[in-house]
Amino acid sequence: MKRSLIAAMVLAGAGLGASPAMAQDVIGDSPQALNLVDLTAYFGDAFAADNEGNTFADRFTFSIDSTIGHNLDAVVASISRSGDVGLDITGLALYGADDALITDGEELESGAFDLWTIASDNLAAGDYYLQVSGELVSDASASFGGAVALAPVPEPETYGLMLGGLGVLGFLAHRRRTRQD
Repeated sequence: MKRSLIAAMVLAGAGLGASPAMAQDVIGDSPQALNLVDLTAYFGDAFAADNEGNTFADRFTFSIDSTIGHNLDAVVASISRSGDVGLDITGLALYGADDALITDGEELESGAFDLWTIASDNLAAGDYYLQVSGELVSDASASFGGAVALAPVPEPETYGLMLGGLGVLGFLAHRRRTRQD
């Protein structure tokens, strides 16, 4: 019994002593406000050398002020000589108020070239942020970049007017054909 207790204390002490050596730092320049110009913006971050094993979770904030909804499309990429150099993007997500997850991105490519996309429909007025997460896989410097585009969602009245216009054009084409016959 006494040996078991001593062995448990030694293992616990060894585990506590090893934790700081294995700890990772979270690095990055976050949050960053996106400067939307005509509802589009570029964003990204660069990391200095000697950060192998460190992680990042950069937030890129933006607001929608309009009363109509907006669709969002974004892409994030990084490139390096090989998959074991630079960084590895491990996540892309869109969050809303109170850090509520709206949607996760989709990984299209991983390795020397990391590529992620994300899309969301009909975002209401409010504050949002894109979060890019990852890990530096070597001591080499690394960076990632991305672009985001917002597009207003047409209101139902717009679709009604378009359908009405197409109906009028169809009627006029039908009338012209009957006159020619």
